[in-house]
Amino acid sequence: MKNIAFLALLGLTLASCGGDKKEAAAEETKTEKPGDPSAKTTETGEEQEKQPTLATLSPAEQQTAGIRLGDVENRVLSGVLKVNGTLDAPPENAVAVSSLLGGIIERTTLQQGARVRAGQVLATIRNPEYVQLQQDYLETSSRLEYARANYARQEELYKQEVAPQKNFQQARADYRALQAQVAAQAARLRLAGLPIGGAMATTAPVKAPRGGYLKTVNASAGQSVTPTDVLFEIVDPAHLDVVLTVFEKDVPKVRNGQTVRYTLANDSVGTNHQAKVYLIGRAVSEDRTVRVYAHLAREDASRLPGTYVRAVVETNSATVPALPDQAVVQFGGRPYVFLVDDKPAPKGETGFRMVPVVTGVSENGYTQVTLPEEVASAKAKVVTAGAYSLLAKLKNAEEEE
Repeated sequence: MKNIAFLALLGLTLASCGGDKKEAAAEETKTEKPGDPSAKTTETGEEQEKQPTLATLSPAEQQTAGIRLGDVENRVLSGVLKVNGTLDAPPENAVAVSSLLGGIIERTTLQQGARVRAGQVLATIRNPEYVQLQQDYLETSSRLEYARANYARQEELYKQEVAPQKNFQQARADYRALQAQVAAQAARLRLAGLPIGGAMATTAPVKAPRGGYLKTVNASAGQSVTPTDVLFEIVDPAHLDVVLTVFEKDVPKVRNGQTVRYTLANDSVGTNHQAKVYLIGRAVSEDRTVRVYAHLAREDASRLPGTYVRAVVETNSATVPALPDQAVVQFGGRPYVFLVDDKPAPKGETGFRMVPVVTGVSENGYTQVTLPEEVASAKAKVVTAGAYSLLAKLKNAEEEE
């Protein structure tokens, strides 16, 4: 009987222990259940403790770190479109020079890049047709003299009623027809650069229609040329345009009157030139781009056509909250700023709290920022200089822990 009672008591004890273990396991399982807000809060608190966001500096440390405070400003910033392009002369400033009748180039001494003035002789061309043109003019001029005299004679006879009217009308028609022929032949001689009357010339000069620089020279002594051959190309760099290459998908963002800021390859760091969009191409090229033309804000004759430029087009402007670029620091792939902590710090020190922000457009040393909703931007004092010194202090504090 004693053995039976002992075994019964032992069974009750084991059952009681098993129940306690199940209740403990169940309680433990309930505490670590995924999705529990209290668990998340604890975990977030631990992460925040691992990543400190508050740095305190004494007045001496602030002076050493170059800390300067400021407010979030409302500034006009522009959205920009980055493009490439070249400087080029508009059609009225670029001239292709050809020979009116062609022939054999007898002489030319100019090279590419040479400066020429309007009316300067670029080359001399020899052509037997020049002689024929002058001969035709002289013969027609002689016939015109006879026709003028006959017209005067027939007019006088008609007035005296000695000759019939039709003779007078025929003489007048012949005289006027020869007048037209002489005028046309003289115009051809002028276009060819040949003298009108006088000694016969076998050569004609090719002259520059305007001043500028020789962009292309396709002429050499002894070369046979036709009227369709371009012998010289003259570019006047007194006025150039910025010709931009804009991808097809970005064309709707571009409008006439927008500001273009561009830099040249030989510009120093930070140098910017400006232009204004005045024409947007209406054809898409094979590489799916459209040409956009902009007038320079300031002309410079030293610039060369064809120079490569890097440019940004200011597609829109808006007044947005902004801070100096040096006020925004990058940490962990995200942008942050430092605000003066509103809680009092010990021993006269000042606390600076690092808060995440959302950045936007950057222009002229300022960046658009959006502070967290719980921060009143109107009252927030922001570190505008020395922000990276505070970030370094936070990192050092984290490493020491």
